[in-house]
Amino acid sequence: MHTAFLATPGGMIMLFQSPTLKTCQVLVDEFRLAPQPFEPEKLRFAGVGDRDVYNISAPFVDEGEWVIAGRVEARDSEQSEVYFFVERDGVWVPREGAPVFALQDPFVSRIHGQLVFGGVETFPHPVFVGEHSWRTVFYRGPNIRRLEKFAEGPDGMKDIRLVELKDGSIGVFTRPQGEKGGRGKIGFTRIFSLDELTPDVIEAAPILDAQFTDEEWGGVNEAHLLANGLVGALGHIACFDEQGNRHYYPMVFVLNPETMERSELELLALRSHFLDGPAKRPDLANVVFSGGLIRKGDGTAELYAGVGDAEAQKISLIDPFAKYEAQELDRMYASV
Repeated sequence: MHTAFLATPGGMIMLFQSPTLKTCQVLVDEFRLAPQPFEPEKLRFAGVGDRDVYNISAPFVDEGEWVIAGRVEARDSEQSEVYFFVERDGVWVPREGAPVFALQDPFVSRIHGQLVFGGVETFPHPVFVGEHSWRTVFYRGPNIRRLEKFAEGPDGMKDIRLVELKDGSIGVFTRPQGEKGGRGKIGFTRIFSLDELTPDVIEAAPILDAQFTDEEWGGVNEAHLLANGLVGALGHIACFDEQGNRHYYPMVFVLNPETMERSELELLALRSHFLDGPAKRPDLANVVFSGGLIRKGDGTAELYAGVGDAEAQKISLIDPFAKYEAQELDRMYASV
């Protein structure tokens, strides 16, 4: 076993160690002792009738304009569409002429100069009559207007995310369930072209161990390439309580894609840090679903998230990746 260190003017700081398996409750208890997020704000949406907008992406630039992709859905339904919104006088409205996709939980990234967009597609279950299954689908193009479908993930898998790595290869985070992943664990693999993104490649990704107990689950929602080549993963960890209520917490970890070493999970916020608001159902009242992170460059960041499966908010916090990006990764390793 080895531990990687970060070289700093003051000496060596432990960067990665063998991760400790921690439950949601342990992470919550640890987080209460950490710097707390601040300045929560609800995002205002219009132009979609009385439907809710939640599980949004962070804002991204498309054709010189800031855009948010958001899940749009009636409160009593899960038949959702993804709209692209632009801000007008403090309100986010559907972008004129932008496509609308029959998807859930959108995400965006930039790979090899292209915009990559995706979401979760639902379809009738092939075995169980009256039930639905799902898959992640991917589109690419120079901009939103010219997106074309190019790949899909395995049936039954959400939370597949892509990031362009420092050497030009593509990191792929996966989220298998069932025999391989239980309620949901995170995997990681690398490909060299978007054309290599196939269900078989995604299924074969090795699991990152020691992240979730068998009773809990999680996934990656967005991945950031850090300046030193490490990957900052924004995700969620989730669990049920004794009453069957769901608890989703935004979390981060950092991965060295060369060695597969990684940091421990850290929470970013609790539901109580956000403004009060509605929930889709009572059992979803404590759900915060990470959407994206805007790193401000001043040591802070803004987390964009879906709250209660009913609305979208953002909140400011200490940039969780800055401490890992502060210096170049030292190639020295110390045995422990």
